[in-house]
Formats: sequence, structure tokens, C-alpha cells
Amino acid sequence: MLVAISVYGEDKIGIVHAISKALASCNANIVDIEQTVLQGIFAMFIVAEAEDLDCVERNLEEVGKSLNLKISLSPFERREGKKKNLFVVNVLGKDRVGIVRDITAIFLKYGINIERTSLMARDKLIMIEFIVDIGESDLQSLRRELLKEGERLGLDIVVQSYETAMKEKKLVVFDLDSTLIETEIIDELAKEAGVEKEVRELTRKAMNGEFSFKEALEQRLKLLKGLPVEVLEKIYSRIEFTEGAKELISALKRAGYKVALVSGSFTYFTNRIKEELGLDYAFGNELEIEDGKITGRIKGTIIDAQEKARIIEEIAKKEGISLDKVVAVGDGANDRVMIEKAGLGIAFNAKEVLKEIADGSISKENLIGLAGILRLPSEFRRRLE
Repeated sequence: MLVAISVYGEDKIGIVHAISKALASCNANIVDIEQTVLQGIFAMFIVAEAEDLDCVERNLEEVGKSLNLKISLSPFERREGKKKNLFVVNVLGKDRVGIVRDITAIFLKYGINIERTSLMARDKLIMIEFIVDIGESDLQSLRRELLKEGERLGLDIVVQSYETAMKEKKLVVFDLDSTLIETEIIDELAKEAGVEKEVRELTRKAMNGEFSFKEALEQRLKLLKGLPVEVLEKIYSRIEFTEGAKELISALKRAGYKVALVSGSFTYFTNRIKEELGLDYAFGNELEIEDGKITGRIKGTIIDAQEKARIIEEIAKKEGISLDKVVAVGDGANDRVMIEKAGLGIAFNAKEVLKEIADGSISKENLIGLAGILRLPSEFRRRLE
């Protein structure tokens, strides 16, 4: 016979030992257990196998009286359930009333059972993690509706299979422009060359996937021909990192992750940022420079979407890391392939073309939220413990 046991009361030392001792003395075996402390309140739920329910009830009643705990028991018969289809849904955003209500309304609509819910916080940013059994629900429809509702409510949503979410990630790969930094480097170069309007329009079309990154880059670089190399340092000096970027990289490094920067931007900037942030790898396009001026051409292979994916595979192979343990974060069409190949693909402050294929979306102000999704304890703490 199985018995469900719930325990709650004021937290104090020795509760778990007292409960487990009471069960063991009745030869009752604990088969599942969940325990937490919320604002000084101890809460625990146990499922145990027990033959002598009278003994269990008698012993737990004594524990409850001695430690001033409320303990309830509910016997039930073991049932063979169908195989579960588990997913992890992470919700990020500023704390407010009604977030759990709004997200669980979608689960209810799809007939999805919530297996577990937990909440963590960092300053004003909270992350709620739901482990859900989606059964036979259509994953793509569910993800689309969650992302749409998230946008309406100002929340970021990431959806992963439970198996993928539980695998320890080991490599995180970032795009540069409008991801790790606020700036689009080529737009800054265009300002210096006086062709900002023309370059921005080409950038917009490339980011939306209207034509290839390679074609767009070649067209934009032609407009920069003759720009003196000194402007590169000038632009680097005014780069602003995305809020939370430095903290996130530092937390990833402390946790033992390999961190890479793979960008369609330029090596002058990717190499400098690699040194500044202590990254393990940095890749970018190399500007051709002659007589101290930009020629409007790239030296070597252009890093487009396919090349980004190839580089990630190369890094993973070198480090002995499987692709399902890679996280890729980017904002545009040029990041599509690497995000599809990674175990966890994040569309950061991204265009719709990327959100459609990513596992989830994180907005500009919530980059540090990736630390919560990856369960980095140094950056997120369990709320109210």
C-alpha cells in the first residue's frame, strides 16, 4: 500500500530526521520525497510504501505533537500510469501579481498536467520553472501560444524537453552585435563613413532574412571603402555591453562553462571583447586593410549562418562536448542554423524569423535570466528561502 504524507509547520532542525525515523521504525519505505522551506515555513510531501498504516499514523502523530507540526496521511493504491511526455517551461520577467495564473491558463487549455513548480528571483527579475506533462498536445502550437502570451504580458518563455533541460550544458555561444553588446558595429562604421541610412536598410533586410548575410555584408562593406582604420578604436571605446552581459559571462566562467563568441562582425572587435571578458573563443570576419584604410572587402571565409554552425561544431568537437550540451544565443537570421543545431537555442531580443525556430525567447533587459535557466546558483537564489 502507498501512503501520501504531507507535513508543514514552523521550520526547525531535525524535522526530516524525525519523520524518516518514524517511517523506518514501521518498516515503511520512502519512494518519493519533496521538501522546502518558504519564509520560515517547513513543507514536505512524501510517498511511502507501508504495510502497517496504523504504526505509521501512530508514530507520525507523536512526531507532530513533539515538533508542533501538522501531518496528514492519505493511503492510495499503486496505479500504472502511461508514459509521460515531460517538458520544462521557464518564465522570466518582472515580478507582479498573476503570472502563475496567466501561464497555467494556457496549460489548462491544452489539458497539460503540471508536475512541479518552483520560483527563483534575482532583484526584481523572477524565474518560474514548470515541469509539465504535455501528453499528446502539439508542442509547436503550445510553444507558439506561450511565446505569444509572453509577449503580451511582457514575459520571456523558454520551452525544453525534460531530457534536454536536465543535461548539463558545457558550452555557451553568443552572437555579438545586439546580443552581448548594444551596438551593431557595421552601423557605427556607417556613421563614421556618412552612409548610415543606406547601411541600416541593408542591415534590416539581412536581419529579417530578405537576402543572404553574405550578400548584405558585401554590399555594406563597399560603402565603407576608404574609411581610416583609426575609427575602429574610436568605435570600440564607445561600445556598451548589454545589461547583465558581463555578470552572466563571469557566472558562466565560474561555473566551468566554455564560452564562445561567434559573430558576423569583425575580428578587431571580437578579439578585443574576448580579452576583456575572458572568453575561451572568438570568431569574426577580418576586415581587409591597406595603407591604413578599409578596402571594403573581407579577408578569408565570410562567417554567415552556415559558417557559424560549422564553427560551433568545430569548437564542440575540440572540447569533447556533444551538441545537445551547447547553448546558442543570437538575435537575427544569421544565427538561425547555430540555434537549430544547439541543444538549447535562445532568440535574444530577436526578430520573428528566429523566434519561430528557437526553444525560447529572452528580451533585452533579461539576459541575466539565462543564468536561472542554466541553474547557476551564484546568480539566482531560490526565492524566500
